[in-house]
Amino acid sequence: MNTSISSIRTDYKMASFSEKDAAINPFIQFTRWWNDAIISHIEEVNAMTLATVTAKGSPSARIVLLKDYSDEGFVFFTNYQSDKGKEIAQNPHVCLVFFWKELERQIRIEGIAEKVSNAENDAYFNSRPDASKIGAWASHQSSIIPYRQVIEENVKRYTEIFKDSTIERPDYWGGYCVKPNLVEFWQGRPSRLHDRIQYTLHNNIWTLERLSP
Repeated sequence: MNTSISSIRTDYKMASFSEKDAAINPFIQFTRWWNDAIISHIEEVNAMTLATVTAKGSPSARIVLLKDYSDEGFVFFTNYQSDKGKEIAQNPHVCLVFFWKELERQIRIEGIAEKVSNAENDAYFNSRPDASKIGAWASHQSSIIPYRQVIEENVKRYTEIFKDSTIERPDYWGGYCVKPNLVEFWQGRPSRLHDRIQYTLHNNIWTLERLSP
C-alpha cells in the first residue's frame, strides 16, 4: 500500500446535524445548506457530480453545474446528444452529489431526470454569453474528434454564421430537471462518525431517517 496516500486523513469537527435541526422536507433543508455555501464563498459552489447508467449497465459520472432548483427538482443544461444525454434517454434514473469540503458537507440526490420546457431552455440559453452560445453549436459533445483545431474551426464558422443575427439555441441543447425521490444530507463528524439524515419520498410524503455513518 502507498503509505503516503493511506496516511491522508481529515478529522471533521466543524458542525453537527441532528433530526431536530432538519427541515420538514429536503428542499427547505437544501436551501439552508445552499445559503450557507453561498455565504462561505465556495468556488464553483454549483458544481455537482451527475451519475448516469450506460446501456450496458455501467455507471458513468461527470461534473455538471446546477443552474436552478425549486420544489420540482434540480436543473442543469447540456447537449442532449452527449453521452449523458443518451444515457438519460435510455434510463432516466440519475444521482447528483454536491461536496462542499469547506463546510464538511455532502448532499446526495437520487431521482428521475426529465427534460425542461423549450421556454425554459430558451430563457437560460439567451442569458448565456455569446461565446458560450457559439460553443453549443461548435461542439458535438462527447463525439470523437481528431484534433483541437476541429473545435476552433467550428467556432470561427458559427461566429461568422451568426455575426449579423441572433444566436439561436440548437434543438439538441437543453436542460433536465432531476426530480428527487431520495435526498441525503451528510455532515462530517470526528472519527468518521458522520451525521447522515436521509429524506425518502413515499406517496408524495417525505420520510426522514438517520443513517449509520
